[in-house]
Amino acid sequence: MNDKGLMRECIAEFIGTAILLAFGSSAVITWMILGEVGTYWEMSLIWGLAVAFAVYTCGGVSGAHINPAVTVPLAIFNKFPWKKVPYYIVSQVAGAFAGAAFTFSMYFHIVADHEAQNNIVRGGPESVETASIWSTYNHAGASFMHAIWIEVLLTMILVFVIFAVIDTLNISAPQGGHAAIIIGLTVAAIGGAWGPLTGFAINPARDLGPKIFKFFAGWGEVALPGPDFYFIVPIIGPIIGGILGAFIWTCILKPYFLTDAETAPEEAVEDIDKEGELT
Repeated sequence: MNDKGLMRECIAEFIGTAILLAFGSSAVITWMILGEVGTYWEMSLIWGLAVAFAVYTCGGVSGAHINPAVTVPLAIFNKFPWKKVPYYIVSQVAGAFAGAAFTFSMYFHIVADHEAQNNIVRGGPESVETASIWSTYNHAGASFMHAIWIEVLLTMILVFVIFAVIDTLNISAPQGGHAAIIIGLTVAAIGGAWGPLTGFAINPARDLGPKIFKFFAGWGEVALPGPDFYFIVPIIGPIIGGILGAFIWTCILKPYFLTDAETAPEEAVEDIDKEGELT
């Protein structure tokens, strides 16, 4: 393993995930506290655009996984090296931490004013409201297991789409690097359709990194482990869902594209990218 090459990839994953959190969490503040973003759909669209920005800017270096629920399935189904997986995941969590800190550094006074005006004591049970700016909680009153199930399904959809649009065998997928837009729109659509159920984490790093930051920024146990140890939900659910989504594409749907392999160009039936890149 090339240490310099891996370092570049980890830096790219760090930056890409930081971009995701910086835009996404700022959008939550402008929607939830300032009222400048009008609807949940508009806020979700900003999250989706942030994903597209991250893929376009960092994808050429690391593939811009920016999500352990993407990295792990790529290792299982698409020959991404397992030895890189822990480095990618640590970089993603660290990037999410940095992105949350970036947003906090810009909006901390607005968040503090909102807490003071609404008698919210940071670190108290009621501070889940402001803690949810950066990471997810169960907003619909569903049970712990139901919340995991929701995250499984939402991440399954996301990763299924990712695997479909980056596969060169899929001739209906966007060409020329435009998969980033489709992936971003998929994130936005998931948020707009089902986001209020669990906050659509669909990404363990995007949730855990900010929770670690909030733990040190005054939210304490409200951040980690969170009410009823909720932090487990956005870790387990997305990983399982990501593997399922990749399995559905790779093992159930993709083989139908191979039935006419004799007439298909050789390059079309090769694996999309032996290094598991998204672009």
